[in-house]
Amino acid sequence: MSRGRGRALQPPTRLAHAGRRRDWTGGVVNPPVVRASTCLFATLAEFEAARPDKGLYYARRGTPSQWALEEALSAIEPGAAGTVLFPSGVAAITTAILAVAGAGDHVLLPDSAYQCTRDLAAGLLPRLGIESSWYDPLTSPEALAGALRPNTRALFLETPGSLTFEVQDLEGLVRLARAHGLATILDNTWATPLRLRAMAAGVDLSVQSLTKYVGGHSDVMLGAVTASPAAWERLRRAHDLMGQFASPDDCTLALRGLRTLAVRLDRHETSALRIAAWLSGHPLVDQVLHPALPSCPGNRFFARDFTGSTGLFAFTLKRPGKVRLAAMLDGLELFGMGFSWGGYESLIIPFRPERALRPFTARGPALRVSAGLEDPDDLIADLEAGLARFEAAMG
Repeated sequence: MSRGRGRALQPPTRLAHAGRRRDWTGGVVNPPVVRASTCLFATLAEFEAARPDKGLYYARRGTPSQWALEEALSAIEPGAAGTVLFPSGVAAITTAILAVAGAGDHVLLPDSAYQCTRDLAAGLLPRLGIESSWYDPLTSPEALAGALRPNTRALFLETPGSLTFEVQDLEGLVRLARAHGLATILDNTWATPLRLRAMAAGVDLSVQSLTKYVGGHSDVMLGAVTASPAAWERLRRAHDLMGQFASPDDCTLALRGLRTLAVRLDRHETSALRIAAWLSGHPLVDQVLHPALPSCPGNRFFARDFTGSTGLFAFTLKRPGKVRLAAMLDGLELFGMGFSWGGYESLIIPFRPERALRPFTARGPALRVSAGLEDPDDLIADLEAGLARFEAAMG
């Protein structure tokens, strides 16, 4: 997408204008919500000429409500061949894997992967005859080459990792995959294409849970996979065969959220960094796990591959105790406890990640923070009061 003299538009400009074709909007600013199942054809000639991948066909194949969001998501991922939508991020992850792996194949996944990805590997994939194994997210490409099998077909990536935020050597791992003919799948929900350009890095399939930052308002469930030219037909075919579909109402909400994604991410980023810096100096805090901090595992890759950070990170406390933790969390006024993130409101949850290779250890509770759009000083004050309750409960 470019305008005037061939100059490529910057991401915030693309966010404001992508997916706004006049034949979809009818001349108004936003595409209307098109709720439909059946699409009608005026003549036999129109009916016989209809194609599922071109224009209105049957609403499961899309209407302007879906097409506008797909086009906008592709527009902010330079090098993408296209995007397809799903009713959730988990559905997007599942279909991305099934698009490139089948019975008798093997998939490698990082040991820091999202819990639902882990459940997929343990539950559904074996029933379909697909083998999977875990690798340490900080494993070098040279070492990981030894874990490849003759039937390995895909390398799954998640950088930073879920809950523990290890940053992977994306460049090296993609190079390894290409050298061995493997498809690469990246869960890019944490960074979004504004912070990590997956296609430019050589990734084949980039997954996002649009429920998080793209939706941005904690009122939509949606997922997306964006594909490189090499993987596009396989992805689209798997999407169609599995009957995947995203609600036009959810797509409209996500498209609205997408318009402000750049400015919201900037606020999430600055607030999270301020909170992380404050936590780093607190006497009760043992470790802060934020990809942008030099202390985070793989930070050198973050500095190389990412254009910035977002609002999600974690920290651990020095002392254990469920009663103390309850005293801290139950009295928080601005941080809610909930399993999602990326909305305008701040969240915090305790966690104990499942790991197959290298157990996660911490002296005290581990907590994940999603910094919302509130004033960061107010958020810090809320955490400060909570940590004071934690300390008081030790007495």
